[in-house]
Amino acid sequence: ARISKAPLRSAGKLALRLRGIKLKNVDGLFSKSDPFFEIRRTHDGGAGGGSWSPVYRGKHMNNNLNPKWEPASIDVNVLCDGDLNKRIQVAVYDHEKKGKHNPMGAFDTTVNELVKSVGGKFELKKGSKTYGTIAVDECKIIGAETSSVMQPPSAPAVATATAPAAASYQPSMMPVPVPVADFGNMNLGGQPLPVPVPPPKKPTFVDYVSGNCDLNMCVAIDFTGSNGDPRRPGTLHHFSPHGQMNGYEKAISAVGGIVAKYDSDQQFPVYGFGAKYDGVVRHCFQVGNSREVHGVAGILDAYKGVFKTPLIMSGPTVFTEVIQLAATQAKQRYQINPLSYSILLLLTDGAVTDVEATRQVLASVADAPLSIVIVGIGNADFSAMQFLDDFETRSGVNRDIVQFVQFSAHEHNKASLTRATLDEIPDQLVQFFHSRGIMPQADSNFSASKIVIDDYNEEADIDLSMDYGSDGEIALNGDVGCYIDNSYEAGIGKLHVMPPPTASSGSAPVMAASVPAQPFTFQVQVP
Repeated sequence: ARISKAPLRSAGKLALRLRGIKLKNVDGLFSKSDPFFEIRRTHDGGAGGGSWSPVYRGKHMNNNLNPKWEPASIDVNVLCDGDLNKRIQVAVYDHEKKGKHNPMGAFDTTVNELVKSVGGKFELKKGSKTYGTIAVDECKIIGAETSSVMQPPSAPAVATATAPAAASYQPSMMPVPVPVADFGNMNLGGQPLPVPVPPPKKPTFVDYVSGNCDLNMCVAIDFTGSNGDPRRPGTLHHFSPHGQMNGYEKAISAVGGIVAKYDSDQQFPVYGFGAKYDGVVRHCFQVGNSREVHGVAGILDAYKGVFKTPLIMSGPTVFTEVIQLAATQAKQRYQINPLSYSILLLLTDGAVTDVEATRQVLASVADAPLSIVIVGIGNADFSAMQFLDDFETRSGVNRDIVQFVQFSAHEHNKASLTRATLDEIPDQLVQFFHSRGIMPQADSNFSASKIVIDDYNEEADIDLSMDYGSDGEIALNGDVGCYIDNSYEAGIGKLHVMPPPTASSGSAPVMAASVPAQPFTFQVQVP
């Protein structure tokens, strides 16, 4: 007689619907976890404790610590070889877009236990700590073939047609393992068991912020011609005579206000790029009368003051010089204080012109204690900017330092804007210091007030002092202004650029956009 193994019959599908209750947030201070669950099987014979491999993964739920996951349908043969008492595992993770999902806990069970636990709950454990509860709202087996669902152990091989009929198989019952109450008190020949030393806990962002980390913010503002004619309502640099903030003022107040809360001295360097002085395009120039300004209000004043200088809004859009300057200054501070870290807030209305040059600069400064938050102003197509946010995975550089935020997508929701702004900075900071063995220090003076995010008022009063002449010309801030050169952005708005006004011999220096050589007004003629 020829003996062969009978084909495995279908044990059906496990219809499962789970719900999380008060899951622990593992996604930092300013955002919530995006949990999903996995169902795993083991290949160690069914006892559990061996290697687990996932057989099902559900969809993640954004910013939800009480998720109601979509129903799952899982092949019982694939999950447990049809053995309803074989150990399986349910694991929950916080979804991360880069694929490095953070564990939120797990529990072991069986299909039989899940079926019997409908309406019940399981504790989600991570080590010895409870990370929430998983409720079983539905669990049943659908479509199982008769006698296909096994009870342990599995049946032996079955004889084919030429073999004599065998007596019906009676499975022998496996002995129930007796748990050992306390391994610590077992006598192993008089030799005490070594107590394992847990690895040191990796510091968190809060540990560094409260541990004497010196955070510094600098700001770079886009003055290219693609921002539009500031005289025209609706353009990004337009100053309203009624006091409404323009796009850049809103972003400086909102995003700058979020990041500035972490700066220890509230002194901020402010730079501009994309404007001409003396006929030369400057890709990095000082904004304001001093090297640093005080507070977000100082940033706004310095930004407004640029339009008192003889600048020409020009192009192209180049980030490289402001990034290099921010990285150099960050490294200089780091040499003085190894717990110093910098954040460059870069505000722009469109995509960078030279992608490859920007890529090379980012690679060259990836070792600096620096994070870059690029804020897109307006409603342009910023899809090309995503290459910067994905720079780490695209380039092979082992440190991501860039975060892109489209301001218009979050400007009416402070919590959403805060999450988007600080989505990657905490991990970037921790990775930089921890990879170099730099630990936070104790700070008895730390207060949670350091990280309180204030509301901003987009209608806040700003004295723009706009004067309107009888000839229709507009002078910003009294008797001075600026004009636009659209030579690089040829044809935008079909503007005909008139010859620039003649500056006096004492024109503004390259690195100081603060004091005008003489009053200027807009010199733009629209056909």
